[in-house]
Amino acid sequence: MSADQTASGAGGGDRTGDPDPRFAALPGRPGKIIAVHLSYGSRADQRGRRPEAPSYFLKPSSSVAPTQGTVERPAGTELLAFEGEVALVIGRPARHVTEEEAWSHVGWVTAANDLGLYDLRANDKGSNTRSKGRDGYTPVGPGLVDARLVDPAALRVRTWVNDELVQDDTTAGLIFSLPQIVADLAQHLTLETGDVILTGTPAGSSVLAPGDVVEVEVDAPTAEGAPTSGRLVTTVVQGEGGFDPELGSLPAVDDTQRAEAWGSREAAGLPAEDTSSIDAPEHQVATRPALDPDLRERLLQVPVAGLSQQLRQRGLDNVTIDGVQPLHPGAKLVGVARTLRFVPNREDLFRSHGGGYNAQKRAFDAVGEGEVIVIEARGEAGSGTLGDILAIRAHANGAAGIVTDGGVRDHDAVAAVGIPVYSAGAHPAVLGRRHVPWDHDLTIACGGTTVQPGDILVGDADGVVVIPPGLAEEVVDAALAKEAEDAWIAERVAEGHPVDGLFPMNPDWRARYDTWLQEQG
Repeated sequence: MSADQTASGAGGGDRTGDPDPRFAALPGRPGKIIAVHLSYGSRADQRGRRPEAPSYFLKPSSSVAPTQGTVERPAGTELLAFEGEVALVIGRPARHVTEEEAWSHVGWVTAANDLGLYDLRANDKGSNTRSKGRDGYTPVGPGLVDARLVDPAALRVRTWVNDELVQDDTTAGLIFSLPQIVADLAQHLTLETGDVILTGTPAGSSVLAPGDVVEVEVDAPTAEGAPTSGRLVTTVVQGEGGFDPELGSLPAVDDTQRAEAWGSREAAGLPAEDTSSIDAPEHQVATRPALDPDLRERLLQVPVAGLSQQLRQRGLDNVTIDGVQPLHPGAKLVGVARTLRFVPNREDLFRSHGGGYNAQKRAFDAVGEGEVIVIEARGEAGSGTLGDILAIRAHANGAAGIVTDGGVRDHDAVAAVGIPVYSAGAHPAVLGRRHVPWDHDLTIACGGTTVQPGDILVGDADGVVVIPPGLAEEVVDAALAKEAEDAWIAERVAEGHPVDGLFPMNPDWRARYDTWLQEQG
């Protein structure tokens, strides 16, 4: 490509020769897109960790999108984040090149937006396949800058959201230089012509909402002519439909994902994280945001059976914690999950993990107001998983309850504490007979059901149900509406009407019910 083409697209043909507007800004459809996890000092300082060497992940070429396009935030998700980046386009193959040689293999530079959905990140375990590989999640362009015309240490990347400048940094702030990244990759694999490298984002990345317009520009303000990619423009839209739980894991978020997506705990509306030592005599509780009071009040009004029915209608049939019974059948449990996992007892592991300030004690110290400690004990009730001291600690912290698929020791004393507790029964043995306290605040299994930190738990005399946070509003409103309908039907049955045609309602009864609803205002 000649120098006079530095700010224009390279044409939209893919490698089959067929035009494809997604690749209009590139020489063709890239064989691979390689992205750097963390590369800017400003971003590393924001995250509180500084890598010693670059690390990478792959994005599919099907995620590429042109400027002036749209990107979907799927239904039931909340954490779609932008990342303005410098994108490198390989001009000629590179394999086992030195850092000094590497830049000569880069053909062009342009702007990219490495969009990511943090709701899907946990189960990707660093691959970012689902969270960053979705269609439209790699806008690139609109124009290419000839790499021969610019200094790789003097490129600037800027990002605007709704016309407000939110990212502004240069490649002088990189932890790893652009030539180093190219050379490092080339010692592991062949970089082919047209491949794209996304070189990481500086501080300022945050969350987008439907209707937001994000723009990214890469330029070289100190180079002759100040070549620029032009502004890469993407508009966020709300996606329709959710995810099929029969096919794979569902979106889930916790405070860690919220803080990283927004850029900080403060930006995410979270309280400052406690930094005191866990060995301090008065260890402070690191709290999380409580449930919205209005949502909590509505959840208190709905029986678990009604919530379970609504979740089933939305394809979630494996959301009940089975095999547990309440110590206080008349009490209602509503709260946000905080998790604790026990593994089967092995004497050497209990010696190393069972004593001192172990995971069990840390979890009960850390539980906050409105949270529920959920314990994975594999359904093994042959020992206690908590006793009265830990129940008192949770109650003093304002916890909403405790759910364990194992046993409870000091049963009567725990019941007397007054905190709602669900368990698989009573057992006098201490923890080490069956369990090793292993870790906390991670995805667990309790009563045959997967529970993630941040899930919403509701319990009554029927049992405990787990509600994904993104569905809570929808599910509780539908359940309340169904409760009102069922109450009306019950009144008609009490008046002597037969259930046939009334439960469920036929069109005639439905019309009478709708009229009654309108009369209620």
